[in-house]
Amino acid sequence: MDDTVTIRPRGGVGAFLLKTAGVLLLLVLAALLLAWGVQRYVTQRLSPDPTTIASASLQGVREQNRLSAFAARYVAVVTSRQERMGLSTQKTLIMPGLVRYEVDMSKLTQRDVAWDAATSTLLVTLPPIEVEGPQVDMNAIREYGSGGLLATLTDAESRLDAANRRAGQVELVRQARDAMPMKLARDATRRAVEGSFAMPLRAAGLNATVKVRFADEPKADDSRWDTTRSLQEVLGNTN
Repeated sequence: MDDTVTIRPRGGVGAFLLKTAGVLLLLVLAALLLAWGVQRYVTQRLSPDPTTIASASLQGVREQNRLSAFAARYVAVVTSRQERMGLSTQKTLIMPGLVRYEVDMSKLTQRDVAWDAATSTLLVTLPPIEVEGPQVDMNAIREYGSGGLLATLTDAESRLDAANRRAGQVELVRQARDAMPMKLARDATRRAVEGSFAMPLRAAGLNATVKVRFADEPKADDSRWDTTRSLQEVLGNTN
């Protein structure tokens, strides 16, 4: 009788292969996770988020408070006349003055900046242009008058001077608000703001277009102004 006992390993070759396959699968998953992490890091570094850049640019332009990209010099010529006791006198005033066209950039919010991903366009809506001044050049003022007996006997001359100065201020502002200088002021401001937003985008390697309009301007026939999401909506901020 043969008393030999044969011991067989449990599981055999199949269990070994199964275990090896499991280890390989874990290694493959780890490699995939590592590759995904590297790709995400590279994408974030090499493809910056335009809305994040625009938000930083917005903060920068808001810190300027008031932006003055255009100024113009005007000359008002006004004449006032007074009559009393059958006498009359008149004076003419030539008043030059400087007017600045400003935008209160502190009023700009994330609701006013929108990113159109489909066309890589940043849309910015500015507060209306404000006319500041006029800053009158007192040394350049010229006055001409007929004088006469009425100016000698009464305060007509001082009254004419005051009336002319008030009228001169009004005339300078009227000239400043004419359609052509307002267009020039808007165009100059538009270019300045477009540059402020475009340069950081281009520096980050983004081929983006910046379009600027003013809140009191009629909207162009462009539905993107109505449908594009603002930075506030994209970033979820409240200010």
